[in-house]
Amino acid sequence: MTTPLKGKTVFITGASRGIGREIALRCARDGANIVVAAKTVDPHPRLPGTVHTVAAEIEAAGAHALALQLDVREESSVQTAVELAVARFGGIDILVNNASAIQLSGTLETPMKRFDLMLGVNTRGTYACAQACLPHLMKAANPHILNLSPPLSMQAKWFKDHTAYTISKYGMSMCTLGMAAEFAGCGVAVNSLWPRTTIATSAIEFNFPQAIYQASRHPAIVADAAYAIFQRDSRAHTGNFYIDEAVLQQEGVTDFEHYAVTPGGRLYTDLFLE
Repeated sequence: MTTPLKGKTVFITGASRGIGREIALRCARDGANIVVAAKTVDPHPRLPGTVHTVAAEIEAAGAHALALQLDVREESSVQTAVELAVARFGGIDILVNNASAIQLSGTLETPMKRFDLMLGVNTRGTYACAQACLPHLMKAANPHILNLSPPLSMQAKWFKDHTAYTISKYGMSMCTLGMAAEFAGCGVAVNSLWPRTTIATSAIEFNFPQAIYQASRHPAIVADAAYAIFQRDSRAHTGNFYIDEAVLQQEGVTDFEHYAVTPGGRLYTDLFLE
């Protein structure tokens, strides 16, 4: 069994549950060092997982973990978290900008406080974490930044029902577009990854009907796609807006049934995709 990420350090935001946790555990199986960075340090009444529970799972898998409470909106907290990660593991090889806030509401139904939260976590958080990690990534052998954000498409239909959320997620994707070009000469890959179907996370559970949750795939499909991306040459594979299923097809995967919440059932296409 090959372990291409063994000894590499992966900094993951929003890693206390869902896709972030799943990426952390997938990389941990290789023996990677995982920085579990998220806001949740105490159990949430409705949502599973904390930075400590995920760190314990990583350690149980035989890898090393550093659990850090982090609000990606706070510049000083981001800088401190990165410094602690580098002090513990000696550098950073991969940054996963997974932390995200969501509210699928129209303009009149979106309070400015919620607008600020989505822009702050999604766009600003991605930018801040990239800015703090890049000096260390540029020293790594095969460095990657992976933003969990959709392909860019300037069609009104992707904005009209939830303009604020779309702006915030497209802001992450614009970071991919700009930083990939900016740091190509330094060998740092900057890519986006988005699921073809909805993913069975708390965000889907609490923002969509139950039928959509049942028509979703498990977070493992996104984690497996991310893992494949991390192994690609950072100088040759940058500036891409990857879709999880397509990435795995490129890796030779043909059977996706085991990823489905309801095997054999219909799948619900995710936001921002036809």
